[in-house]
Amino acid sequence: MSLNDEIARRRTFAIISHPDAGKTTLTEKLLLFGGAIHIAGAVKSNKIKKTATSDWMEIEKQRGISVATSVMGFEYNNIKINILDTPGHQDFAEDTFRTLTAVDSVIIVVDIAKGVETQTRKLMEVCRMRNTPVIIFVNKLDREGQNPFDLLDELEAELQIAVRPLSWPINQGQRFKGVYNIFEEKLDLFTPNKQMVTESIAFNDIAKPELEDYIGKENAAQLREDMELINGVYNPFDKNEYLSGKLAPVFFGSALNNFGVKELLDCFIQIAPSPRPIKAEERVVQPEETQFSGFIFKIHANMDPNHRSCIAFVKICSGKFERNVNYKHIRHNKLLKFSSATAFMAQKKETVDEAFAGDIIGLPDSSSTFKIGDTLTAGEALHFKGIPSFSPEMFKYIENADPMKFKQLEKGINQLMDEGVAQLFVNQFNGRKIIGTVGQLQFEVIQYRLEHEYNAICRWEPISLYKACWIESDDKVQLENFKKRKQQFMAVDKSGRDVFLADSNYVLQMAQSDFPKIKFHFTSEF
Repeated sequence: MSLNDEIARRRTFAIISHPDAGKTTLTEKLLLFGGAIHIAGAVKSNKIKKTATSDWMEIEKQRGISVATSVMGFEYNNIKINILDTPGHQDFAEDTFRTLTAVDSVIIVVDIAKGVETQTRKLMEVCRMRNTPVIIFVNKLDREGQNPFDLLDELEAELQIAVRPLSWPINQGQRFKGVYNIFEEKLDLFTPNKQMVTESIAFNDIAKPELEDYIGKENAAQLREDMELINGVYNPFDKNEYLSGKLAPVFFGSALNNFGVKELLDCFIQIAPSPRPIKAEERVVQPEETQFSGFIFKIHANMDPNHRSCIAFVKICSGKFERNVNYKHIRHNKLLKFSSATAFMAQKKETVDEAFAGDIIGLPDSSSTFKIGDTLTAGEALHFKGIPSFSPEMFKYIENADPMKFKQLEKGINQLMDEGVAQLFVNQFNGRKIIGTVGQLQFEVIQYRLEHEYNAICRWEPISLYKACWIESDDKVQLENFKKRKQQFMAVDKSGRDVFLADSNYVLQMAQSDFPKIKFHFTSEF
């Protein structure tokens, strides 16, 4: 198969949603269709001992939530699919934002009862900034929820995107009969079964009286009325509008009952984009270029706790990656060779000899060679941008609770900070380490992982801070004056850059007006 054919058959996408909308359950069912797993796990259930494939970390299994993005690849109908299952919880939003830089399209999962929630809105903003194509999957049709037309109006208003249903529910909750697949003109009838695939009937004309034999007289009349309204209100589906991020196709189903998932997948592989051009600082990189290039968008420590291994996740932007070939690490300006690059199924991994634009591979990183945002190329100096760290909103001092475990704690903190789960600042006044996060839950995850993965025990101590800002200035004298005056509130981050830790909004505003030649940055990318 030629390079262009290999690239054209790739689909790399993220599944995003508010917590509990059914994102990880949907991922499980997609994997089931791809033959990647043979029995779907449950995200929370005491009866089902198998947990979700993508929730492989111990803390995820205990809490029943995703706390880190998982990468899974499988083949379906000769299409290579790479899924990134992201955390829904807002405390892990930064991981999700970074993941969205590595995908070509997105599936948003919405709960039929709850509709659009806060986190869904925020994630959609990131998709809009990048014009990422979006498909919406309305989940939990086997439960009572909103009127589908009201929900479509809400999706348009809240997510600020035009919608077009490509499947339509026949009733819901206890009376749920199935969906009419508008895209393929088929009738999909619902049988509640968590592991089996639904039967579907080709049905290109719902005016036919046989429709009543399948779904009853009342439902048939309602479906005909709904379809007339849909065709009157919504424009026909336009693939180009979808690819430019202006139109979101909508599907209905129940991920838990494996219903409507195959229809979503079948349509997805037809309409979703193959790898798209990516903007580097120097130029736009086309996926079909023969020279390899890629960037690190995520680092994960201890994917295999027995070996304390660190894995850097690389999104391949162009060309073909080959095993045991020298590639240039742009930041270090040195050549590196990788003998054990891996492809993923959550934390299970297998060595790959080659991978193509659109694929996501893991590179072992035991000596902390990589940082998030690093670029690898066949030789050209390229820098891919758009992988920010945001200014944290919560801060705590981290202290060693066991003096005998100093080295373990040090190693644990360094590796977890490299992952980007939180940010480390060292106070220049007293030398104490401060951890900054965007949510309270991250402190619990860090403490848990330090203890269970590094055998180190930490304790948190309170500190009252408002914001961390990265500072820089062309006026060296003013910068030095500022650092002297604000000595108690100056810190350095993991890269050795100056950070001002403002303890209130008022103090920050005063600093900005007193020192006009200093630039205050609220993301680490500047």
